[in-house]
Amino acid sequence: MPLSFDNTEIAFRYRNNKELKRANFLFSSMSSPFLSKTGMKLTQWAMSVNLPIKGIVKKTIFQQFCGGETIEEAAVTSATLGKFGVDVALDYSVEGKESEAEFDHAVPEFIKAIEFAATQNNIPFIPIKVTGFARFSLLEKIHRGESLNEAEKAEWARVEKRIDRICEAAARCKSMILIDAEESWIQKPVDDLADFMMACYNKKALVVFNTFQMYRHDRLDFLKTSHNKAMQLGYTLGAKLVRGAYMEKERKRAEEQGYASPIQPNKESTDKDYDTAVTYCINNLDTIAVFIGTHNENSCLKAAEMMQQKGIQPRNAPVYFSQLYGMSDNITFNLADAGFHVSKYLPYGPVKDVVPYLMRRAQENTSVAGQTGRELGLIKKELKRRGI
Repeated sequence: MPLSFDNTEIAFRYRNNKELKRANFLFSSMSSPFLSKTGMKLTQWAMSVNLPIKGIVKKTIFQQFCGGETIEEAAVTSATLGKFGVDVALDYSVEGKESEAEFDHAVPEFIKAIEFAATQNNIPFIPIKVTGFARFSLLEKIHRGESLNEAEKAEWARVEKRIDRICEAAARCKSMILIDAEESWIQKPVDDLADFMMACYNKKALVVFNTFQMYRHDRLDFLKTSHNKAMQLGYTLGAKLVRGAYMEKERKRAEEQGYASPIQPNKESTDKDYDTAVTYCINNLDTIAVFIGTHNENSCLKAAEMMQQKGIQPRNAPVYFSQLYGMSDNITFNLADAGFHVSKYLPYGPVKDVVPYLMRRAQENTSVAGQTGRELGLIKKELKRRGI
């Protein structure tokens, strides 16, 4: 049978009727820009002043998009996904830290996640953000190419050591690290750090991936440059391909500061570069491992069909599809059912600390044209199929 993302029985078989009805309520609410915007503001305000709404948040939007508050709770969700052939990228989603003590404290939390993942059958990936281990302003200064003073050099050395400890643990435990992309004005030190870690750890095994945001018009060329560098130095390029997460912020900053926007002129250009990047990676699987992180059905279908046309066995190839937990189950579970490597990005962490992540998910669903409508339509189709 040809691959299809319309089979809702496969898409939602891991969800019971109660969970499916909750998802229907949430996506119905998010389909209203007014309700969604109001709900986000009220939630952020209530959490900031410590109103007792944690229970409500946890039973609604948190349960939809997060695996749990602790690694143990996330493990239960992960095991459920594993029953249906779906892997997990275990994502400790606490954000907004700025002190050296907090950066140092984050390292053992990630090593704990890596060591735990090694005991499970379906948790091959651990995502990290360099901004979880380094001051934003330090990254800005390095990106601008400014000289660091002695204290800043020591501070950056500590950042490199933190990331190295995490990558070393991943290599030891046979896990893979996904280094997330950041805003364009701090991305260069992140890229340089990712390249250095790949040069250290990707020569004998596949350990580290860098992220390429294809809504930037320069990233397709940068992907090819990164690949050439990897081949020259003798390591496998780990390429996580995404469309991007900071478009509105990037355009606004470029306009305010009077420089050319790094963002593609339109969605069609982003889609074209994304699919070209996927094709480039699949054509070079002897020296590239690709992580296709997207909710775009056409991109996933094109990639899967290309693999089939080239006779690439999905389970034997370094090609990994991924979607966020709580979204695009029709893509994830139908790909898994067809035998492809596919994972859910599974965030976990204390409810209050994960609220910024949850707000981005709600905003993403309301801002991406057709996303909420597509989710809602599939859920309603499955509810009808179940006679609910």
